[in-house]
Amino acid sequence: MSDVLLDFVRAARGTGIRISPAESIDAVQAMNALGWADRAALRDGLGLVLAKTAEEKAKLAECFDLFFARSDMKRPEAPEAEAAPDAAPDAEAPSCAAGEPQGGGGSALGEMLRAGDLAELAARMERAAEQAGVRNISVFTQVNLYARRMLEQMGLRELDREIARGGPQAAQLRQGRDWLRGEARALVERNLALFARGETEKYREEMLRRARLSSLDRRDVERMRQLVRAMARRLAARYARPRKHARRGMLDARRTLRRNMPWGGIPFRTIWKTRKIEKPRLMVLCDVSGSVAAVSQFLLLFLWSLNEALSGLRAFAFSNRCIEVTEILNQLPIEQAGAEIMVQVGFGSSAYGASLEDFDRLAMRELNHQTTVLILGDARGNRTEARADLLRDIADRSKQVIWLNPEHPLAWGTGDSDMPRYRPYCKLATHCATLDQLERVIEDLLRASA
Repeated sequence: MSDVLLDFVRAARGTGIRISPAESIDAVQAMNALGWADRAALRDGLGLVLAKTAEEKAKLAECFDLFFARSDMKRPEAPEAEAAPDAAPDAEAPSCAAGEPQGGGGSALGEMLRAGDLAELAARMERAAEQAGVRNISVFTQVNLYARRMLEQMGLRELDREIARGGPQAAQLRQGRDWLRGEARALVERNLALFARGETEKYREEMLRRARLSSLDRRDVERMRQLVRAMARRLAARYARPRKHARRGMLDARRTLRRNMPWGGIPFRTIWKTRKIEKPRLMVLCDVSGSVAAVSQFLLLFLWSLNEALSGLRAFAFSNRCIEVTEILNQLPIEQAGAEIMVQVGFGSSAYGASLEDFDRLAMRELNHQTTVLILGDARGNRTEARADLLRDIADRSKQVIWLNPEHPLAWGTGDSDMPRYRPYCKLATHCATLDQLERVIEDLLRASA
């Protein structure tokens, strides 16, 4: 039964519950102490051992009920057209449970169908599911495959041959075979809901990470926000290190001698040299015109979830003019802040030259060689003045300028794109249209400053 419980733990992990190996061992011990007789007590006990939050406890209870449920097989209805013409008026219509086997050579599965032994059929189906490895199902397209394997384990081929030979009960067996197919499919679908949920979610997340942010379906926006927050938390945990890093092996001789003066300079207590780690200071300029507004909102959400790993983060949004939106982002939830930013400055026609002039007035004097300027935009200024000289001044005053362009590099310089004018002043100018690309750029930025 420990193997069964470990399968349950795997199914619970697929729902998003975090279960460590130590907690799995605790679950086995809880099972041994509580036993299987009282299912409610076992469910509550596993909830205490494995769930850490109320949400996880609800998920675990739902998973428990689904995992330990057993399909209640219902007797199939007999085909009315196949009733014997001379049957008594009050006789029960023939079904898979009625009648005796006709002649010899009947299949074992056909015998069970004729006898109507639902308990034995359910047990055989459970064993067949285990032999077919139905718990390894990962996608919904495998449902029919595993259902077929299960029926073949139960003796479907022999039953097919018996039906092909005909006979007075062939119609009943044919109906029983169709009924078994439905029961097998239902069992496989239950295992799909249990064991493929994690794989399905993982596959969906991978697809969303590679999807273009500007063409997301409305139904996927909330899921993408969850992904962005999770990625930001992961990066923050990785790069929000202690403010000083001890370089073991490089002795600070002066401080060591000073610390050990009470012992005559004998170095009982050694002091090692440390390197102060500075968090990157970041100023972000986001184009929120209609063409790149969706990408900009996800960038702001990503960065604002990285507060632990960034310092001095200031945000500016622009279309035909540039405003600072740091206070808006600090005071409102990110979804409301995004809507407010779009109301104030969004969906206009891009004017990069005028926006750079506004940024020059708002923040140019505060740039220094610890500041990274991150610009997100397609560099399409609608044939207005580009003012590349202002970007040159920004590059001279700051540590680096990074430009994220949602358009493919082959489109840079075509039409009204001013990207070739801006690119010489950027330390990095790269294509950024998906969440994967955005994460890669931000992680490189954090790694370089670590």
